[in-house]
Amino acid sequence: MSSHKRTGSQGRALKVTALASVAALALSACSAENPASRGWLPGNRGTTSNTAEITDLWVNSWIAALIVGLITWALMLWCMVAYRRRKGETGYPRQLAYNVPLEIMYTIVPLVMVGVLFFYTNQVQRSIDEPYEDPNLVIDVRGKQWAWDFNYNYEGEERYFAGVQADLTGEEGVRETLPTLYLPVDEPVTFELNARDVIHSFWIPAFLQKRDMIPGRTNEIHLTPQELGSFDGKCAELCGEYHSEMLFNVEVVTDEEFRAYLETLPEGQLGDEYDRNPNLHENVAGTEGDD
Repeated sequence: MSSHKRTGSQGRALKVTALASVAALALSACSAENPASRGWLPGNRGTTSNTAEITDLWVNSWIAALIVGLITWALMLWCMVAYRRRKGETGYPRQLAYNVPLEIMYTIVPLVMVGVLFFYTNQVQRSIDEPYEDPNLVIDVRGKQWAWDFNYNYEGEERYFAGVQADLTGEEGVRETLPTLYLPVDEPVTFELNARDVIHSFWIPAFLQKRDMIPGRTNEIHLTPQELGSFDGKCAELCGEYHSEMLFNVEVVTDEEFRAYLETLPEGQLGDEYDRNPNLHENVAGTEGDD
């Protein structure tokens, strides 16, 4: 068999392998029960009003990356096979100084790919960051070393929850002692994210959104919880010695349960009077301590 025929058969085998891989990915994505359809992300597509858009961006980006990777590897293997040194040949094959069409393609194609990825990422980012107009529920979340304060403003009623640092002993029941954030299902909520001392990061993994909490600056997250249940929350920014214990629970409940919970909380808000600046050795109350 000639080398040309061997090269052709190997090239066909590479094409079949690539098509089979893409087909397998597509079939796995069609299965609603397969986590591959969500890119192995936590939660579900309908956990919040934003999770479907974020999931689609994530999965489609990986599909595009996989296709590019398969094409790149196929071209590399084809070059290795097609231009390998044949039996009886010596020296290097004929060298080309440059190939203008190929170089133009390798410049334009990556620019187009980056442009397309930027377009869809920007589209999703602008969509999920669009603020609600006069939401009924605004929660001022205050991260602190190493717990959370939640200030609720629901239909003009102000209530607050003061969190206490978790004590991770490894024993049963610790989860129940964590600060708990309550949210009403199908109610738009605006999170106002603030830090009392150092930089923290507010993250509910199942919600697929995370945002830094920076002293002196208020960041926001806008979403609507759409799934009843319990979720985990944590600080995602290394914020000191007990960063690993800066955990909280999230309970998405009915509107009636949420209103009943608010009635159990003290009235008012825990504002910036409890903030402190570690660089000035300030106490929690904001007064300067001893050096």
